[in-house]
Amino acid sequence: MNTEEAATRAFVIHPVMPDWKQASRLPENRLEEAVGLAEALNLNIVVSSPVLVKTPRPATLFGTGKLEELKGTVAENDVELVIIDGTLTPVQQRNLETALKAKVLDRTGLILEIFGERAGTAEGVLQVEHAHLSYQKSRLVRSWTHLERQRGGLGFVGGPGETQIEADRRMIDERLVRIERKLEKVVRTRTLHRKKRKKAPLPVVALVGYTNAGKSTLFNRITGGKVLAKDMLFATLDPTMRSVELPNGREAIFSDTVGFISDLPTQLIAAFRATLEEVLEADLILHVRDISSDETAAQAQDVVSVLRDLGVEEATLNGAIEVYNKTDMLDAEARQAWENEAARRDGAICVSALSGQGVDALLALVAGTLAAAETVVRIDLPASDGAALAWLYEAADVRDVTGEDATMSLTVSISDADAQRFVKRFGYALSESD
Repeated sequence: MNTEEAATRAFVIHPVMPDWKQASRLPENRLEEAVGLAEALNLNIVVSSPVLVKTPRPATLFGTGKLEELKGTVAENDVELVIIDGTLTPVQQRNLETALKAKVLDRTGLILEIFGERAGTAEGVLQVEHAHLSYQKSRLVRSWTHLERQRGGLGFVGGPGETQIEADRRMIDERLVRIERKLEKVVRTRTLHRKKRKKAPLPVVALVGYTNAGKSTLFNRITGGKVLAKDMLFATLDPTMRSVELPNGREAIFSDTVGFISDLPTQLIAAFRATLEEVLEADLILHVRDISSDETAAQAQDVVSVLRDLGVEEATLNGAIEVYNKTDMLDAEARQAWENEAARRDGAICVSALSGQGVDALLALVAGTLAAAETVVRIDLPASDGAALAWLYEAADVRDVTGEDATMSLTVSISDADAQRFVKRFGYALSESD
């Protein structure tokens, strides 16, 4: 059987609202992204179109005339699924399905479906299910065909006269509570792992960026890993961490995270907050940008907006390194313009994750940035304290060692956070280096 013929036939619509000229993106580009999202679910996109909405209708979003036109398009193309690249109310979704005689999915539902298909770890599956149930709970009026039934029950199971929609909502609530308990255990486990890392601390460098910006390809290039990297929206969901030796000999943990997107559903931001805690804890953020995209500036704004929603501190955002990726997809003139832009800015660099061009310079910039956040101090400690000595060699840059057999004097470059951890754990005083 032909795969394309077997795939669900879909019609992708981007509603062009009255205020679209004030938006940061053109309707054509928004439609192209929506088609990319649909293709990420292996749907057969038989037709796609931006549709002007002069006056949004509370019941159907589109006016009567436009609805008839869309109905004709659905029938002519044997469309099974209509994707609306925007947010629909439950009533609008139900009425559109009735009018178009096809399944209707809005942008939030589409992204939830993608996440549900891609989640690979047990935690990812739980997070997606939690987000999906939270979304579904508000749409029971649309999603269930047996809502008019009444059913009796016994005590806590459901009293006489409980409607089916109430029973369904109660079951969803119970499932949400069970998922939340499981996720709490996962968070506790991750917190313990993070505490263990901090006992033998290595700086964490988090890669963030718009979906399909090339984060995973860059992560693989830097770490030698095998994270799935495809020209596809949301190719990877589950975060991955690898230790990397930097050019100055120090080690750092690089973390690849889920890609962001404009209008990311609030349910998913909340659900993946735990997964993205590595970004909140990161010593340095690499903001990977696809500079071959016409919308790279708008995409960058969306990423920063999501990071702020997650609670990333402004100091960390301001100290992020901007990685201008996909230089291999630019012509010579455009590439030179971006290289000039990077040269004018502190903390910006051009790379091609695919070819590896500029990656060595990026690692040198990461090493220098992390080192610049450190201070040089002197520490006197007994030569017999091997644990403290080993801790310093792993957590700091030991520049000089002097002293007699009984006592050692070390000159080290160390971050303020690690200096505080060292004093708290071992109790030795730190003094400014001469």
